[in-house]
Amino acid sequence: MPAEDTLSRIARDVAVCAKCVLSESRKKPVAGDGPADAEIMFIGEGPGFHENEQGHPFVGASGKFLDQLLAQAGLTRDEVFIANVVKCRPPGNRDPLPDELAACNTHLEAQIEAVNPSIIVTLGRFSMNKFFPGAKISAVHGQMGRVGERYVIPMFHPAAALHQPALKPSILGDFAQLPGQLQEARKALGKPEIFFRRNVEEAANEKPKQLNLF
Repeated sequence: MPAEDTLSRIARDVAVCAKCVLSESRKKPVAGDGPADAEIMFIGEGPGFHENEQGHPFVGASGKFLDQLLAQAGLTRDEVFIANVVKCRPPGNRDPLPDELAACNTHLEAQIEAVNPSIIVTLGRFSMNKFFPGAKISAVHGQMGRVGERYVIPMFHPAAALHQPALKPSILGDFAQLPGQLQEARKALGKPEIFFRRNVEEAANEKPKQLNLF
């Protein structure tokens, strides 16, 4: 089945999913957005108020900041796939619970398999813990490590900068490295390098560090 069709099927499954209690309070499920052939996949934590209203990921204040971060990296939303570890809003924006994460994991794994990105960028500690259990985001953010057949980069959630302005320079710095990291990942995976819409040579000059725990 073509990846586009698979993603459409997953979205339909998410729309009727009742595997956990989040389905009881959701207004609109948020399956995810983006092209089926995206080179980069972003995985956040869960829908917030505005996402629950509109049915799309990252449409609130953190979404506006994410758009700015993508622009800094020479990217747009049209080029990346964005999803969350849970597809329905936790009441009051509380943290997702283990059983909720487990219930949504099947949907997320199917999305990853369909898109098959070269790089996954995790936004926040819950999506980071999916790939790097026990890691501390303050210690590993921005560092790229290989996980199976792709690379994963843990980053702070954009909302963190809105609540803790001191984190903003770190988030900006991590995104500045992203174009170079994608080129490095493609090279390691045997894929041809690509050219971005703007000059990213400065960001690409600094090679990302590899996490010593991989």
